[in-house]
Amino acid sequence: MSTKKTSLKDIAQKAGVSTALVSYVLNGKEKESRVGQEIAIKIRQIAAELNYQPNHLAKSLRSGKTHTIGLIIADISNPFFANIARVVEDEAKRNGYTVIIGSSDENADKSRDLLNVLINRQVDGFIIVSAENSESQIQYLNDKNIPFVLLDRYFPEIQTDFVSTDHYKASYEAGLHLVKNGYQRVGMIAYESKMYHMQERIRGYQDALRDALPGFQKSWLKRVRMNNIEKGVKAAIDEMLAGSQPVDSILFATYSLALGGLKYVNELGVKVPTDLAIVSFGQAEVFELYYCPVTYLRQPIVLLGQTAVELLVKKLKNNLNEPAQILMKAELVERASSKAKTTVSI
Repeated sequence: MSTKKTSLKDIAQKAGVSTALVSYVLNGKEKESRVGQEIAIKIRQIAAELNYQPNHLAKSLRSGKTHTIGLIIADISNPFFANIARVVEDEAKRNGYTVIIGSSDENADKSRDLLNVLINRQVDGFIIVSAENSESQIQYLNDKNIPFVLLDRYFPEIQTDFVSTDHYKASYEAGLHLVKNGYQRVGMIAYESKMYHMQERIRGYQDALRDALPGFQKSWLKRVRMNNIEKGVKAAIDEMLAGSQPVDSILFATYSLALGGLKYVNELGVKVPTDLAIVSFGQAEVFELYYCPVTYLRQPIVLLGQTAVELLVKKLKNNLNEPAQILMKAELVERASSKAKTTVSI
């Protein structure tokens, strides 16, 4: 049985036209080449009948475009990034692009290796969730005029296109929510990190408490190293619950920190929200499945992913030079883990 691929020449012979004419039609250039509508329809019908498959490799060699986008995310095991990847993939496909996904595992060296592999693969552009200490990689892409859009995390000192949640506002709102619900000693567990999005989450929390709580104490904020989450979270919670004035609520700066925290709180037999109220960044099914559903900050995943693709495609098609910098609002989804304290009157 013959598996010979249908060529433009085969279609041209059957349609009784030149190969060039078939090429114009199948590349969507019939209007520019003034090909009649009837003959264009006939060529497309014959191509479909003969099951013509375009040779994308040959096309990319001619055009210098591969119609692929490199997506580098921070951690594929985190539901936030897994969902973002899905949205980016769907939106890119809608625009005629294939996505090659890599996870840096929050590691700058791994991120650099992925960038090099994808540049060698000749992807047309990148969407990147940056790892810590990867500024030089972003600067390199800028200097080489390689199109890219930063997603969720960005570097304010480098002029780039980015789409991100307004991390400061989200954290400020979470801190204020806990104070308004009657919590007086609001702690936060964050990463020990220079990343701007993490600094903004910490700043939002601190400003909310300084504005709303006269007795705010710096010791309520604990920082945990990314390479030692489990031990770090346990030590932080032990310190926060020790002494005569333990914290009565905790804001977790990430989903991973919250997961470690919830496990440990259970081990200790601490009841949520009776003994300790909880709010976390990052939506995940596990927050709804916990015995006391967890209040969380829902980032606009679909809008973030779609907008990043939209910006990149515009850059690829129109060579846009002015950086687009977009901040989006997170929504506080209130669940039982941070419900208002009830005061008993005698």
